[in-house]
Amino acid sequence: MDKHSCVEMTTMHYEPDRPKAENPVKVQDLTFRDGHQSLFATRGRTEDMLNVAELMDQVGFYSMEIWGGATFDTMHRYLGEDPWERIRVLKKHLTKTPLSMLLRGQNLVGYQNYADDVVEAFVQRCCDNGIDIFRVFDALNDFRNFITAVKIIKKNNKLFEGAICFSLTEQRMGGDIYNIEYYVAKAKQLEEMGADTICIKDMAGLIAPYDAYELIKALKENVKVPVHLHTHFTSGMGDLALFKAIEAGVDIIDTCVAPYAYRTSHPAIEPLVISLLGTNRDTGFDIKLLNKIGKEMEKDIPKYLEFADTTKFSIIDTDVIIHQTPGGMLSNLVNQLRQMDALDKLEDVFKEIPKVRKDLGQIPLVTPTSQIVGIQAVNNALFDSYEGEYSRITEQVKDLCYGLYGKTTLPINPEVQKKALKGYPRGETPITCRPGDVIPPAMEQVHKECEGLAKNIDDELIVALYNITGKRFLRIKYGLEPMPEEMKPKTLADVKKEQELIAKAKAGKLIEKPEPQEKPQDLRQFDVFVDNTYYLVEVSEKGGTPKIVNSRPAPIIAETIVKPANNPNPQVKPSNPAPEPKPAPVVNSEGGTKITAPMPGMFIRYEKKPGDPVKQGETVLVLEAMKMYNNIPSPVDGVLVEAPFTGGANVAKGDVLAVIK
Repeated sequence: MDKHSCVEMTTMHYEPDRPKAENPVKVQDLTFRDGHQSLFATRGRTEDMLNVAELMDQVGFYSMEIWGGATFDTMHRYLGEDPWERIRVLKKHLTKTPLSMLLRGQNLVGYQNYADDVVEAFVQRCCDNGIDIFRVFDALNDFRNFITAVKIIKKNNKLFEGAICFSLTEQRMGGDIYNIEYYVAKAKQLEEMGADTICIKDMAGLIAPYDAYELIKALKENVKVPVHLHTHFTSGMGDLALFKAIEAGVDIIDTCVAPYAYRTSHPAIEPLVISLLGTNRDTGFDIKLLNKIGKEMEKDIPKYLEFADTTKFSIIDTDVIIHQTPGGMLSNLVNQLRQMDALDKLEDVFKEIPKVRKDLGQIPLVTPTSQIVGIQAVNNALFDSYEGEYSRITEQVKDLCYGLYGKTTLPINPEVQKKALKGYPRGETPITCRPGDVIPPAMEQVHKECEGLAKNIDDELIVALYNITGKRFLRIKYGLEPMPEEMKPKTLADVKKEQELIAKAKAGKLIEKPEPQEKPQDLRQFDVFVDNTYYLVEVSEKGGTPKIVNSRPAPIIAETIVKPANNPNPQVKPSNPAPEPKPAPVVNSEGGTKITAPMPGMFIRYEKKPGDPVKQGETVLVLEAMKMYNNIPSPVDGVLVEAPFTGGANVAKGDVLAVIK
C-alpha cells in the first residue's frame, strides 16, 4: 500500500457494537438538504423527514445538514412551510446529532449580497433556532464576504466550516488558475480567519479520484484544522473520489442515505460502511439500521417522483465531465428553454456558457453564479443574433460587474463590464472594497414594510430575503389569503389514485361520462320492457335520440370506453391538480407599441409609471426568470400608457406587459 495512504487493514468485526476504529472517517449526512435538493427539486417536506429523524439520530453521524441552500426559498415559495419551523421541529427529534446548514456568505440563502444588518440578524436567528455548524461558502471564493457572518457564528460559539468552491478550467485540476496552489492558499486564508474545519465544496462532481488524493494530502500538510470533502455523484466519480480522499487522510466526508443518493446527488453511505469494515477508518455505523432507514424513506419517495429527472437511463451525466455545468443549473436551463419554446437552442446555450464565464472572470459555477452565467447565456443565445452582443444583460450580471458580489477570479472583460455598467444606478465605476461596505442597512425599512403582517423577527427576515414571495407566504401563513392547491402536500393516497388511473389508462379501461345535455321541452314518456326489466324512456316528438331517465330496478348509464392511446405512458392528471393559471390582464394596445414577455417568469416591478416618458432602450420593467432579474427595455420612444401587472404575478411568454404610445 502507498506509504502516504492512511488506510490500514485491521481485524474484521461485523457487529454493530464493534471496537472503535483507530482513525474513523467522520460522515456528514446530506439527505435532509442536498439529497432532495439534488434529486427532487428541494421538495422534501418536514413531515416526511420526521418519519425517520429519530432513527437517523441513532446512526452516529458527525452532523446532519438539514437547512440552507435552496430549502429556505423553496419551502416558503412552493411548499407553504415556514423555513424556521423546520429547524425547531427537527431539533426536537435530533437530540444527539449536531445540525448543520449551508450558508452562502453575504448571500445568506438568497441570490444577492445583503446588508450587514440583515446578515447579522439572520445568522443570529439561525443560532437561536438550533443550527450548530455553519458551512459557509462564497461563489467567488472571496472570503471578505464571510466577515460579518463569521463574527456572529463565533459570538455564539458555533462551529465555522470554511468552504472553498472547487472549480476547473480543464477536465482535470491544474492549469494556471484552479490548481493545488490556489486551493492551499485559500485554505490558509480560512484557517487565519478562524475556520474550525475546511471543506472542499465540489458542487458539480468534477473532482477526479487522484486529484482528490493529491489535494487532500496537500491540505493536510498545510493546515492544522480538520479537512472535509463534499462532492456530488453527477459524473460517476463521487465514490472513487471519496475513497482516494479517505486514503489521503480526509477527516470528514459527505454522503446520503441510498434512496436520496446517486445521480446528481451524492455517494450513498451504505456501500461505504461495508467497504471500510476491517480498516482503521471504519465508520462504526450499523448497516442494518441504515437499511431500515432506507426502507422507511422509500415509502415516501413516490410523492416526489414528479420532480425527478427521468429523461436518461444512465444514473450518471457524462456530459458534465465535458461542459462542467452543475446539475441544478442544467435542469433550470432545460426547463427555461422548454417554457420559451426554444429547447432547440440548448446547444447554443452550452456554447455560450464557457464564453460568458470567461467574460465574467472565469468564476466558479455555483449558486448564485451558476444562475448568473446560465441565464445570461440563455439571453445571449436567444437575443444577440439580432440585437447585438450582450443585448439583454441581467441585473445580477450588472451587480457582478460593479463588484457587488466580490472579486472575480480573473478580471472581467472590460468591454462587457463597460456595457453592463452603462447607466447603472450605483455608478459606472466598479468598486474594489468589500460589497457589504456599500450596501445600506435594510432591517428598519423591512420592519416598516411588514407592519401588520410580520409577527416576529423570523417573519421579517423572510421578507428581507424574498420581498415579494415572502410577503405572499406570510399572508398565507396567517390566513389572510388561502393556500393554493399546488402548495398543499401530496399524500400516499393521492399517489395510489394516480397509479390506479395510469394502470387503467394503459389497459384501456378509463371511462368518460357523456357531457350533460339540455333537456328538450317536447319529450314524451314510454315504458319499455326489456329482459324482464322495465325502463322509462323519454323521446322527442321531433325526433332525436331516446334518453333513458329511470329504470326498474336499476338505471342504465351511458358510458364511453376510452381506447388505449399510442403513448405507452399516458399522462394522468394528479388528484390535487394545480389551478388553471389566471389569464393575463386585458390590455388596450390599439395605437401603441406592445412590450411582451420574452420569457416566462415572475413579474417584479415597473421602473416607470403610466404617464411617464420613455426612451428607446430604457428599462420599463423587471422580470424574474431562473431567479435572475431581467430588465425589459422599451423598443421605442413614447409614453407608458398601460402597466397592468402587479408584483409577484406569473407571466407567460408573449404576455403584454406594457404599452408605449
